[in-house]
Amino acid sequence: MSMTPSVERDERTEAVVGVSCRWAYIILYFGLLIDATYRAVFRHEAVWDLLALILVGSAAVIIHQIRQKTWTRRQTRDAVLFGLLGAVFAVVLAITGWFRSYFCL
Repeated sequence: MSMTPSVERDERTEAVVGVSCRWAYIILYFGLLIDATYRAVFRHEAVWDLLALILVGSAAVIIHQIRQKTWTRRQTRDAVLFGLLGAVFAVVLAITGWFRSYFCL
């Protein structure tokens, strides 16, 4: 009489792990953004170290998804669109001088 071995990880387990990692990622990144904003606005400190953590972490996720072939064209389009909008916003702030005078950089 042979018994079939129990399954330790199935699709549901992988989905639950993925969702939990997603929540951790969201909490961590928004926490870093809030901390960077607080440090810049109230303490007048440089926040480039925190912003670099956010960018490197995001790049790691994107690179992993591209290598695993789960990155879609829509995600590429959205990333490029938001990157361009962010760049335009940064240029407008730089031109007006508001960013430099407000954050004392």
